[in-house]
Amino acid sequence: MGPITLGSGEAKGASDHPHRGFETVTYVIEGAFEHKDSQGNSGKLFAGDVQWMTAGSGVVHSEMPEKEFAQKGGRLHGFQLWVNLPKKDKMINPRYQDVPSKNIPIATSDDKKAAVKVIAGQSMGKTAIIDTKTPIMYLHFTIKPGGKVIQDIPQSYNAFAYVARGVVKFGAENQTAKKEQAVFFERNGDQIVFSVPSESELPADILLLAGEPLGEPVKRYGPFVMNTEEELQQAIDDYKDGKMGKINF
Repeated sequence: MGPITLGSGEAKGASDHPHRGFETVTYVIEGAFEHKDSQGNSGKLFAGDVQWMTAGSGVVHSEMPEKEFAQKGGRLHGFQLWVNLPKKDKMINPRYQDVPSKNIPIATSDDKKAAVKVIAGQSMGKTAIIDTKTPIMYLHFTIKPGGKVIQDIPQSYNAFAYVARGVVKFGAENQTAKKEQAVFFERNGDQIVFSVPSESELPADILLLAGEPLGEPVKRYGPFVMNTEEELQQAIDDYKDGKMGKINF
């Protein structure tokens, strides 16, 4: 989402729509959103906040710009990650974890050149407070010029990084990635190394994401992520029949 500067009335969102079989992870860097769902839940997300929504068996929800932000406009920047659920959890009850920025653990390196916001997993001695259904790491690093990070990651995880700002060097080969580029790792060890060149003018922001592969078939249609075509059709039928509810407040 963005980054973009919006005028009054220009912010847009996603009105009532269904999900089943996976999780959405919304991380707001700038701006503000509000949400509602068919189970009567509602809330707001402001800069730095995270919403980890487990759709499970199915929910209808809306994600719209927060009213004051929509009226006044402003800077909007954020990310939404979809996390697949294992077959055993695809039909669990929906759940929200709305976590304000102040509650998300932050750690700083000894030389003060690197900081990490621990959304999921562990880093620099801090452990996330968000509960995940599968082993996942979601780390937001901010690294000053000349800073370096060595992040431990289990050998069995797949991992990638997204550069949200700046220039970053990855691995022993010092391969360069710039703003809005992603790096997918082919690892032979249990660490990922990355740094920001000392000649850089600005700090860099990196989202590092990793997780244990499920090893299960994936069938996706729009807002439904299941294991088989039959399960997809059932999700569509259940939504059409109103079994996922509706937002009426």
